[in-house]
Amino acid sequence: MFAEACMQGRKVLITAGASGLGLEMAKVFAGTGASVLVCDIEPKALEQAAQTIPGLLTTMADVSDEASVTRLFEQVQAQLGGLDVLINNAGVAGPTGYVETLTKSDWDRTLAVNITGQFLCARLAVPLLKQSKAGVMINLSSAAGHLGFAGRSAYSASKWAVVGFTKTLAIELGQFGVRVNAILPGAVEGPRIRAVIAAKAQTLNLPEQQVSDAYENQSAMGRMVSARDIANMALFAASDAAANVNGQALVVDGLTQALI
Repeated sequence: MFAEACMQGRKVLITAGASGLGLEMAKVFAGTGASVLVCDIEPKALEQAAQTIPGLLTTMADVSDEASVTRLFEQVQAQLGGLDVLINNAGVAGPTGYVETLTKSDWDRTLAVNITGQFLCARLAVPLLKQSKAGVMINLSSAAGHLGFAGRSAYSASKWAVVGFTKTLAIELGQFGVRVNAILPGAVEGPRIRAVIAAKAQTLNLPEQQVSDAYENQSAMGRMVSARDIANMALFAASDAAANVNGQALVVDGLTQALI
């Protein structure tokens, strides 16, 4: 690992960090010397994460609930004693179906987690990041945050919102030395994308394998990305190597021009 990516002594909070992308990011940041606190809504996953990563700090939190986020940041102070990096990773896939088939409750839940959750965390993190000598916020968006995504309107709308939120905060906080960037993953191999593929196949009335093949081939690289790909980008964006990278939508998708 190049020297500028060393996170020795940095204090990092990763939301939804007990599994999937969040857990992979926790491994990478902890491996470069950071003190890492992850929150999640799944107690068993938090327990397993703590067993997987030596020294990992954990706490329960639902980022869509204001009171829960307040308690989370009490734990940030108690367990980390400050904050250098916030990674707003928590998100849900939301409903799959054309817009006329969606319920308002599904729509509301998707936005509550994917964008309001980032707002609630950012609002309490900003005063701490301003006190840091290297404050960084990383917001997880998606390739669906810069492309249309038929059958996934709630998800796509929420992820476009993340990019707008990110660029605005980058302008607001740059004067304080705090950088804010978004990461836009393409299809990330794992259980979550497999569930999305199954739902999309049902919506389109197509064989699941056909939809799976289309997801793998929609990028110029002809493959899905990995959780480690995203974790490595997060590490770069948080590190001194990216000291002048601010307000960017960092796309990690093998070059995807359209989403099926």
